[in-house]
Amino acid sequence: MQVDALDTPVTVVDLDKLQANIDRLQRHLDAHGIASRPHIKTHKIPEIAHMQIRAGAVGITCQKLGEAEVMAQAGIRDILLTYNIVGASKLERLMHLARRVQLSVTADSAFTVGGLSEAAQREGVVLDVLVEFESGMQRTGVPSSQEAADLALLIAGSPGLRFAGLMTYPSTDVTDPFVRETRALLEKEGLTVAHVSGGGTPIMWQAQTYTEVTEHRAGTYVYGDRKIVKDGAMTFDECALQVITTVVSRPTADRGILDGGTKTFTSDLLGLEGHGYIVEYPEARIYGQSEEHGHVDFSQCPARPAIGERVTVIPNHCCVVSNLFDQVVGVRRHEVEVVWPVAARGALR
Repeated sequence: MQVDALDTPVTVVDLDKLQANIDRLQRHLDAHGIASRPHIKTHKIPEIAHMQIRAGAVGITCQKLGEAEVMAQAGIRDILLTYNIVGASKLERLMHLARRVQLSVTADSAFTVGGLSEAAQREGVVLDVLVEFESGMQRTGVPSSQEAADLALLIAGSPGLRFAGLMTYPSTDVTDPFVRETRALLEKEGLTVAHVSGGGTPIMWQAQTYTEVTEHRAGTYVYGDRKIVKDGAMTFDECALQVITTVVSRPTADRGILDGGTKTFTSDLLGLEGHGYIVEYPEARIYGQSEEHGHVDFSQCPARPAIGERVTVIPNHCCVVSNLFDQVVGVRRHEVEVVWPVAARGALR
């Protein structure tokens, strides 16, 4: 089937670009002796995770337990879960998962560590736990090296747990000093920091400059999107994921309406102007959205599309677009080659 025969809106992935993106980052990290542990929250597709592992990734990263369960079911055997697991139900599921795969988790509080320890003791397993520290995003993570060291010592002394290192997102100028200070505190107590997991697609080509980081987690790199292009880490030509839409209305000479709105692209702006980049009309601006309509200003374009014309959009943020579609269509040289279910779509628990 030709791509032009697909109904819209449809998310397509150029398979050659997809493989090139995977290989390019893997070569870069290999050259600098940094382990690659890609984040699957971008694609949520086991087949792509297997592609990343075949290229040389040591394992994968999942943000939610539900994602990890899907990936384990698909045969992925080394998973880092970078989210505080809290509550009896989730801890029970975590232990079921720990019996099946090589599993590591993160924690940023004594409360979380206590729950992990109790669950691991009951299950009779030893669970690897990394201390998450905050490096500028003001999200999760302990804010000081002393707190990181205290939590590491708590983990090391908790039944069923093993201190496995430090984790942060994103890697920033704070990362190396934080790790060095924490390491110094722990060495006084006879505890070593053997593993430091950092990450981020925008800084992936500078991963080697964070000298304390032993492992890099990137997610968006596999597809690419408008935000990553703005950040300078990729080009539009390298973006593997696109959303094909149809112009369904031209109410005025300057305005066009696409058959994709917030239920196709989400409302993420991420500091960008407009809601996506139209490949065929780069001067156009998707200035607004309703649920099923994309509102486009074509006034700056030398030519304007006709009703029924198909246009290709590179979204602002590919990760959230993935979670809106049941399937992604893999294409090669305009031919449909594979249709992948987005298996971990909606796995938010």
